[in-house]
Amino acid sequence: MTTIIPAVNRPQQAVFEARHLIDGTWRTSADEATFDRLSPAHADLVTTAAKGGVAETEAAIAAARKAFDDGRWSRLSGKDRATVLLKVADLIDRDRARIALADTLESGKPIAQATSEIEGASDLWRYAASLARTLSGESHNSLGDDMLGVVLKEPVGVAALITPWNFPFLIVSQKLPFALAAGCTAVIKPSEMTPSSTVILGELLIEAGIPDGVVNIVLGYGDPVGTTLCESADVDMVSFTGSTAVGKAIVSAGAGTLKKVSLELGGKNPQVVFPDCDLDDAADAIVFGVYFNAGECCNSGSRIIVHEDVADALSEKIVALSEKVAFGDPLDPQTKVGAIISDTHFAKIDGYVSAAREAGAEVRLGGEALQVPGLSGRFYAPTVVTNVNSGMAIAREEVFGPVLSVLTFKTIEEAIDLANDAAYGLSAGVWSDDIHTCLAFARRVQAGTVWTNTWMDGFSELPFGGVKQSGLGRELGRYGLEEYLEVKTVTMRIGRSRAPWVA
Repeated sequence: MTTIIPAVNRPQQAVFEARHLIDGTWRTSADEATFDRLSPAHADLVTTAAKGGVAETEAAIAAARKAFDDGRWSRLSGKDRATVLLKVADLIDRDRARIALADTLESGKPIAQATSEIEGASDLWRYAASLARTLSGESHNSLGDDMLGVVLKEPVGVAALITPWNFPFLIVSQKLPFALAAGCTAVIKPSEMTPSSTVILGELLIEAGIPDGVVNIVLGYGDPVGTTLCESADVDMVSFTGSTAVGKAIVSAGAGTLKKVSLELGGKNPQVVFPDCDLDDAADAIVFGVYFNAGECCNSGSRIIVHEDVADALSEKIVALSEKVAFGDPLDPQTKVGAIISDTHFAKIDGYVSAAREAGAEVRLGGEALQVPGLSGRFYAPTVVTNVNSGMAIAREEVFGPVLSVLTFKTIEEAIDLANDAAYGLSAGVWSDDIHTCLAFARRVQAGTVWTNTWMDGFSELPFGGVKQSGLGRELGRYGLEEYLEVKTVTMRIGRSRAPWVA
């Protein structure tokens, strides 16, 4: 029996009116077009946003281009850029409750989780501020008495930042402060399903004193806003977080200008469980990993590969814990899992579970819609699917929902083969009390992040990104800053020591 949190009484709230931020001013669309966002949990109107087109996108690009080229931001000292970033972090902390509520209403995520994400976002801004002040290149004093080499690191230019709906404020904060720390200007396109918190960020940037045109926001759909950003010769790079399919389309769209592309894409992240680990610890982390953000997370621990000697025992523990996880109204602080983002995505999740059942897998728990008293939104029950083999779609493709697939293995070689038997390579985990087992797995698994005896711990200092079809480049850490930099070599001859080429 699933633990359900019924609807809570919430005060009536005005519909959020979201507009574009272009060259320091808030604007509606030239044709006055708008689009609405209904809360996925409550099914009522929460946002009306300006619907951008080519004209608004091109105006934002032109503003970012001018702001970069005239040096109003790119030529500031690291100290001056850091000062603004630190002000933004303070303002995020001040408005944490407002931002969290916007994300909860538009995405369906629990309010307690959203609040924690906003706290993490302000830390990202502070960390990026530290990078702005410590950015440095190299010098080479070993090229001979008459030569000196200097390697400069310079901002790439105008960055288009295209962000997803599952972590609206957190992911824009994994991109924008690093771009700004490097000296870039930006045009942001948030998901059409979750525009509000990015608009609020725009308000905070203005309050913090960001110069006009340095950060621009265009609301709307991938076509035409995202397409225009990717194809424009005045955009120097695109940073995108979202599905692998859209990531491939972005690479194609940017090919005409050979712009730099950074992609954080999908994952089918394995956790390999060896029989010598603490099964209770593993079960708790597995339940967290698959139900966090309703499984709508690129880092979701959506498949476990467990040694056959403990597979039944671990599955029983996971089912028992899953029944205790609080699903329901995201506005209740007790809720741990909220609503599914859209009807289309709900059908996709259910389709994977149905196909697995038809292919011979056993749905040990869930596999159906969840009714929450007092709410008419979309909720999917916690779902555990066993007797899964590696050929099933549910074991290979990104479900992006609260659905766990359980596979088994006999040897470490088989476990590593199963872990690597996917097109993705974002993250992976290993559970064992033997450090040799953990290190052997960590070195051989194809993943950008490996957790040992934990899952989804993250820090601003540590880079994040994937291999294979999970993406290109890295976010966070010093590597996150490097994404927004170009390297320039300056070779200097000292004095007039060069021998003439023509005698």
